[in-house]
Amino acid sequence: MQYDAIILGAGAAGLMCAARAGQRGKRVVLVEKSEAPGKKILISGGGRCNFTNLHTAPDRYLSANPHFAKSALARYTARDFLDLVERHGIAWHEKTLGQLFCDGSARQIVDLLLDECARGSVEIRCGADVGAVDHADGSFRVGDVAAPALVIATGGPSIPKMGATGFAYDLARRFGLKVVEPRPALVPLTLGGEEVLFREISGVSAPVTASAGKTRFAEAALFTHRGLSGPAILQVSSYWRPGEPVVIDFLPDRSAGWLVEAKRASPRATLRSLLRGALSARLADILADRLAMPAELANLSDKALREAEMRLAAWTFHPTGTEGLAKAEVTVGGISTAELSSQTMEAKRVPGLFAIGEAVDVTGWLGGYNFQWAWASGVAAGEAI
Repeated sequence: MQYDAIILGAGAAGLMCAARAGQRGKRVVLVEKSEAPGKKILISGGGRCNFTNLHTAPDRYLSANPHFAKSALARYTARDFLDLVERHGIAWHEKTLGQLFCDGSARQIVDLLLDECARGSVEIRCGADVGAVDHADGSFRVGDVAAPALVIATGGPSIPKMGATGFAYDLARRFGLKVVEPRPALVPLTLGGEEVLFREISGVSAPVTASAGKTRFAEAALFTHRGLSGPAILQVSSYWRPGEPVVIDFLPDRSAGWLVEAKRASPRATLRSLLRGALSARLADILADRLAMPAELANLSDKALREAEMRLAAWTFHPTGTEGLAKAEVTVGGISTAELSSQTMEAKRVPGLFAIGEAVDVTGWLGGYNFQWAWASGVAAGEAI
């Protein structure tokens, strides 16, 4: 059967691309190996789908080429997708930091995309075994369908329990495209050695500033039975590399000299009592124990208090690794942007071959940025087919 385009993968990017191409009058078939489209969308945002971020900008994406995402993101913005959400009558709210969620459920976003595909008369084949992909005489063949355009929208290997694999990378390599080695991103970090004692406060969270290298995020950190998680940690995990430290400021709102000032104001107080007033008791106790300053503030030197301040503002952890692809929300890496047109997502050396979404080496921050890349890259390819 002959089509204008075959799109592999009915996730966020694939559905968006299919809808846009179909509504331009292209005959599109969308091939999905799962039994239903949009499975990853349905579990996103705690089931409410953090579908975009109002603060989307190219500098909030990781890529070997930090400029690659600029074109697509500029041509299809967060406001554009929000307009689509509102046209479909979906109620939404901003949570924090520009993150937009459905008031209802993520199913509303999947239904929106399916409605848009239906408007474009897109044929969707779920539970399909892709098998071999052949290419000859300017035509791509997948099973019993053929088309002059093939779009790789099968995502990355994060969350394998959802059926995610490295299929996109294997297919890209088969066509001679380079792949930037993928690694887990937006993923919890593990602790070992003396730092395992922090596992004793599993479930405790605190608003912090977390840093990996020169990159800092001010959000919540969560201690787990394996190490560190929470939004701040997931964010820095995308920038962290094995062997490097992660630095946490446990009291980011306190100005320099606050402990010395507390000594003047409350000389009978202890460091433990002050920390308990600012943090959860379990976290305060473990930090106080590590600082080993049980005396009343009046009996501690200003120098010692300043050193304690510095330690609390730059508490250094040495992660032993991450919880891997099984717990990673996305991957950093993927099909090299050097192989693709930033305008169309088409492979420069293989006419008619496109790659979009998470399959590409463009990875956003936590908070709706990866969905916006899916929408924008999907639209770019959908308009070019």
